Amino acid sequence: MAWYAYCLAEQQAFLPGSRSRRPTLIEDLRGISQQEVYAYPSGDFVVIVSEAAGGEFDQQAVLQHARVVSECFRATTVLPFRFGTVFHDDEELRRAVRANRKAFTATVERLRGKSEMHLKLLVRDGVVTAIAPESGTVRATAGGEYLVQLKQRAARDRERQSRARTLSVQVQRLFNPLEADVTCKKVDSGRIMIDIAHLIPSHGVEKYQNRYNIAARQLKGCELMVSGPWPPYHFMPGKLRTVS
Repeated sequence: MAWYAYCLAEQQAFLPGSRSRRPTLIEDLRGISQQEVYAYPSGDFVVIVSEAAGGEFDQQAVLQHARVVSECFRATTVLPFRFGTVFHDDEELRRAVRANRKAFTATVERLRGKSEMHLKLLVRDGVVTAIAPESGTVRATAGGEYLVQLKQRAARDRERQSRARTLSVQVQRLFNPLEADVTCKKVDSGRIMIDIAHLIPSHGVEKYQNRYNIAARQLKGCELMVSGPWPPYHFMPGKLRTVS
């Protein structure tokens, strides 16, 4: 039987006192396409799975996958699998857990009692000095004007990168997370979107939200958006993301 995998967790959280090798139904939890959800034991771990229904995944399936992971995260530390992870039979599932057991164990220990918070910073138009809105592609005009346009675009890009680095440092000082994952990209009208994932102690969510309120006042010219707590999607070793 093929299994669709949501996440991995310690067995004791779902099968206390049991060393069964058979999947155990998790009551009152439904997965993709309303499939029943099971805790599939493998050593000290369980893989949270549903029977793989086949067919194409859609946006609704993405949300259902995330909901299962979040519900399990309420009970224990989880290691999320990438959306769309399917094990084609029982042996493939067990083999994947055995092959990564050392990394799974170390990661669970590192992430136990921790949560992920998401922070998005949108730098509004006119805030970053010397940066004009993008005007599309550079026109292939003659000689000197073309070179001037290239230099101006390069200067705008350097200014964006500098501004993004400065804001990232400010955010790190304000929130003081255990770990951070930062990405930066241009969005409409040449604005900057800085997407930051922070790893924090789960008991520190209220403190984090208070610091967010302070940051919203201090970081002038930015729109801030916060969400969480979430399972630690951004703090998984790369090989765990492609375990299957």
